[in-house]
Amino acid sequence: MQGRKIFTMSYDDGVIWDEPFLKILNKYGIKATFNLNSGLLGDRVDLTQMGITFNHDKVEPQAVKALYAGHEVATHSATHPVLTKLDDEALVRQIMDDRAALSELVGYDVDGHAYPCGPYDDRVAKVLRERCGIRYARTVDAHRTFAVPENPMTWHPTCHHGDAALFELAEKFLAAKPAEGEDLLFYVWGHTYEFNIHDDWDRIERFCQMISGHADVIYATNRETMDLLGK
Repeated sequence: MQGRKIFTMSYDDGVIWDEPFLKILNKYGIKATFNLNSGLLGDRVDLTQMGITFNHDKVEPQAVKALYAGHEVATHSATHPVLTKLDDEALVRQIMDDRAALSELVGYDVDGHAYPCGPYDDRVAKVLRERCGIRYARTVDAHRTFAVPENPMTWHPTCHHGDAALFELAEKFLAAKPAEGEDLLFYVWGHTYEFNIHDDWDRIERFCQMISGHADVIYATNRETMDLLGK
C-alpha cells in the first residue's frame, strides 16, 4: 500500500484579511490553522515594514468562531512579544491567557502554537510543552522538503507562500509516490496581509486550485496532521 501525502497550511496574527483567504480555502476544500493573539483581537492598526505601510486590523473576537469554522484556531501568544525575551512566568501568562481566551471563543481546547516573530529556543519550547500544555509549535524555519516533524515543538514548515519555489514544490509533491508506511508532508505558512503587500491574491488562488482535489492527498489542519502522525 502506498504511503500518505498530507497538505496543511497555517497563517498568523488573526487579521481581517483571513476572511477573503478563508473563502479561497473553503472554495477548494483546503484546511488551515490560524494562529491568533487574543489580547489584540479587534485592534485597528496600520504597520510599516521595510518602508511599506499596510493594514493590520485584527478580527473582532465575536467573529472568531464562525469565521474559522471548519479550520483550526491556535495560539500565537496573547500580545505577540518575542518569547525568548520573556522570563518563564511571563511566558506562561502569555500562552495560558491566549489558550484560555481562544478556547472560550471557539468552544474547544486550543493547544497548538506558532512562535510570534519567529524566535524560540529549548527553554521556550520546554515551558510551552510542560507548563502550558501546548501540543505542537510551528517555526518559520522553512526547509523546502516534505519531511514530517521529528519534534512537534519545533515543527518546521516546507515553505512560506511567497517562496519562489512554491509551484515547483507543489508539482514535486503531487507527483510523489511515497513508499509503504512513508508520510510526506507539504506545509505552507504565511500572513494573509502579505497578499495585499505583494498583490498575490491571484497567485495564492492559483496555488490552492493546483494543490486541491487530489484523491491521494489528505487536506488537514495542523492539529489533524498531528493526529495522523500520531504525535
